[in-house]
Amino acid sequence: MTLSARVLGTIAIALLVALAGPVAGLAAPAGPPVRVGSSLALTGPLAATALVHKITGEIYVDEVNRKNGLLGRPVEWVLLDDQSKPDIARTLYERLITVDKVDLLIGPYATGSILSAMGVAQRYDKLLVHHTFGIPHLAKYERQFPTWALGPEPGRTFPNLLFDALAAAPKPPQTLAIVTDKFPSVHFMSTGAREVAQKRGLREVLYLEFEFGTRDFGPIAARVKDANPDFLWVGAIGLDGNQLLDALKKIDYTPKSHFYLYPAPGPLAKAPEGKGALSTTVFEEHPPFTQSPAAAEFVKLFRERAAKAGLPYQAVDVQAAASYTAWQLLEASVTAAKSLDDKVLAQWLKTNRVDTIIGKLRFDGPNNYGDDLSKVKQVQDGKWLVVWPKEYAAPGAQLIVP
Repeated sequence: MTLSARVLGTIAIALLVALAGPVAGLAAPAGPPVRVGSSLALTGPLAATALVHKITGEIYVDEVNRKNGLLGRPVEWVLLDDQSKPDIARTLYERLITVDKVDLLIGPYATGSILSAMGVAQRYDKLLVHHTFGIPHLAKYERQFPTWALGPEPGRTFPNLLFDALAAAPKPPQTLAIVTDKFPSVHFMSTGAREVAQKRGLREVLYLEFEFGTRDFGPIAARVKDANPDFLWVGAIGLDGNQLLDALKKIDYTPKSHFYLYPAPGPLAKAPEGKGALSTTVFEEHPPFTQSPAAAEFVKLFRERAAKAGLPYQAVDVQAAASYTAWQLLEASVTAAKSLDDKVLAQWLKTNRVDTIIGKLRFDGPNNYGDDLSKVKQVQDGKWLVVWPKEYAAPGAQLIVP
């Protein structure tokens, strides 16, 4: 993003805040802005999902500036495009700290880029709040704080949760195919699922890896059709799942039961071939998740912005919720500690729980990870609905396994 684009973005935010006016009873923020720096994959293979995070951040900045800002000062979001490339993310976070002189950092989208940003944050002793890091044992830096609440061992805990759900179906799957992107967090989770499945007695009929950024899924689809598994695990990120389903459709094959790890939420939910697809989540747009006032307000605002942006899926799902939670975490720590000092904020987060729209988060576990709050969701009638565990299922929803 050019300097002029960032200036125009700041002016636009200021105009929106001025038009909306401050919340009654609160003084309008004043003084030099608190500058929050981050990058997102605004272009490249991860752009479809990163757009969700961009809209979420814009909503949060507008809303916090309608109130009292941070420490009574307005918030400015300095957002740069890392092009879905970890090496570019590394350079951009270096720039945010040394050239743009931001006060606070929020991580980019996806594990590879977050790991790059984490290394830069560590070099400069900066706090890094992030929302989509999928390999907890690699998060060694003491001042990094994750908001995707998947616990310290997601490669074990989530696959067990998923296979528990499938085992409760009238006809549990007996055979399994795993097809996975080599993208770091996706590959990590898929190999974990492979080990868990073997321990649980599922017979593996196919294991296949492909390069991140692959577009020709024809040969992969042919292998899946030949294997004809009861259950297909796709280690997907972004549009991987849609591209595989398109390739399967061309050879007249429909998976019996299928799972996609980190898909672009809208494209998969809205594709006819996505019917019955399963995935992982920590929040979806239905009770009990939407019962808090903060969640209900965010859902309303996100739907309005998503419609204007032309998103195919305008409901709040796990991606938007994890991103919103990162901003909540930053605001909660700054407000409680009354400071912008990275060390002070990190210490407060390590010793306090934070109420967020995805639940109460703690950071006193291994590598600052707390509880695994993962759920299983499924595409039903073009929408993502939580189906397992049952106490978090959407009203009237249950897991459908052919």
